[in-house]
Amino acid sequence: MTADDSHGRLDDDDYPAYTMGRAAEILGTTQGFLRALGEARLITPLRSAGGHRRYSRYQLRIAARARELVDQGTPIEAACRIVILEDQLEEAQRINAEYRRVAGSANPASAA
Repeated sequence: MTADDSHGRLDDDDYPAYTMGRAAEILGTTQGFLRALGEARLITPLRSAGGHRRYSRYQLRIAARARELVDQGTPIEAACRIVILEDQLEEAQRINAEYRRVAGSANPASAA
């Protein structure tokens, strides 16, 4: 691994950089809450060579949103479903925006 490889990982939202303990600390929650999110299949942490759960920044953002909903009284199963739907909607909107951008650049006369 080169220095460039390790610097690239710092910018990678999907790189599993955080241990379960550190992730729980960052989110201000318990390790049990993170386990519950895994059991609900909201997030699936990667495993280190030693079998320990590792979380990415993207997974921490997802977990933080679920925690926000649970803190507001939403049952964890419902919170997980809401977060999944929000994430799918955001991805669909991103894809649609990209299609519009490509279509607009391919046909600038119709974009006006």
